Amino acid sequence: MLSQIFHMLRYTCDFANGKGKKYAKLPSAQAICGKMWRGGGHVGNMPYLRGMKRILIIGSSGAIGTALAGTYHSKGWQCAGLSRKAQGLDFTQEQTIAAAMATVTGPFDTIVVATGALTLDGVGPEKTIKAATAQTMTAQMQVNAIGPALILGRIGALLPRDRPARVAVLSARVGSIGDNRLGGWVSYRAAKAALNQILRTSAIELARSHPQLSCFALHPGTVDTPLTRPFSAKYDARPPAEAAARLHDVIEARGPHETGQFFDQNGGIVPW
Repeated sequence: MLSQIFHMLRYTCDFANGKGKKYAKLPSAQAICGKMWRGGGHVGNMPYLRGMKRILIIGSSGAIGTALAGTYHSKGWQCAGLSRKAQGLDFTQEQTIAAAMATVTGPFDTIVVATGALTLDGVGPEKTIKAATAQTMTAQMQVNAIGPALILGRIGALLPRDRPARVAVLSARVGSIGDNRLGGWVSYRAAKAALNQILRTSAIELARSHPQLSCFALHPGTVDTPLTRPFSAKYDARPPAEAAARLHDVIEARGPHETGQFFDQNGGIVPW
């Protein structure tokens, strides 16, 4: 065990000292977490160490997921991740969700659902309701609402019942009905609004079995990613690493009395 702890500390120090380049050929978040990265049912050759906090990031190969992995790893957390790239997780194929979830073993202190898409099959957000199509709306619902719902239906077994835990699901301010003053983006807005209702319902149900859990929606702010870049020119987009540091602070500050709410990247309440 002492030798295993030594190896864990060595990898942590390597990244703190800027020696993480040797992992550059590994997939995104796995490169950040090195030997401590949990890409499925094991953590490289590292055992689970009692007292070490654990996070599961669903959507770990995306820009925000990768940045969150880096932030949590830098703070001594044991990282786990599920993604399309590593496990074939595909929200349009329900069987892949069950298969991917079966590769990880809890409990996790924090679970973040960092998935979502603004443009699907080359179709971006509509400027007006007149441009909405059944195909576009269905695709947005599948990826941004139905997929996360199927994840939330399976996470109870991955969470502790005897201590505080957190589930953060990335939503978007444009999914707020009360905050909608511009119109447009109807398919994406509707999907995120549906996600918010799904999250709220899940929080109520999970609280019955996990009374110390805080389950909430989270608006990450405008993050400079390939997904947002075509639409973020007029906004103050933050680099993923900076956004992830803010999100970490908001996530880990939440308590069970705040479950079922919708927060922004600064910890403020977003209206439903």
